[in-house]
Amino acid sequence: MKSKTTSAVAIVAVSLAALISIALAAQDKYTLKAPNGVAFSEFRGYESWENVAVSVTDEGMNAILANPVMIKAYKERIPSNGKPFPDGCMTVKIEWKKKKNPVSPYSVDVPDTLRRISFIEKDSKRFPDSSGWGYAQFLYDTNSATLKPFGEDNSFGTKVCYKCHTAAKATDYIFTGYPVR
Repeated sequence: MKSKTTSAVAIVAVSLAALISIALAAQDKYTLKAPNGVAFSEFRGYESWENVAVSVTDEGMNAILANPVMIKAYKERIPSNGKPFPDGCMTVKIEWKKKKNPVSPYSVDVPDTLRRISFIEKDSKRFPDSSGWGYAQFLYDTNSATLKPFGEDNSFGTKVCYKCHTAAKATDYIFTGYPVR
């Protein structure tokens, strides 16, 4: 009887130790920084920002969210009124792989595995080489359930992100508008 109790206590202790080590090993995403200095912590609370729009690509689906400064600008009809977004505007794009919803009575795609989280912030002094916009991408690794900054050096924001966003110069380098709701 004593050996069963000792074995049970040992199993519980090992299980608790494993759970505690897993909890302690969980990544604190707010410590991450992109090579150009855009920090995840600058976007703290993005999970509850207002939805700007959704988008669907061949690879997945995206939710585009914005901080209150950017939402206010959108509601003032920026950029369609010809004015640029003010400094302090921030947006996040959360990208997932998509899958069919197996319980829906009709065909509908829903988010599946996280792919990446991308940030854009307007700070004209900090990012003069990209028309005032700073960019960051954090790629999600499903095996480790962690995020990793994208880019080899601090030029990725201008050579990759900004280069793509120049196609949206007429809308102050932002692709997604604020649709009627």
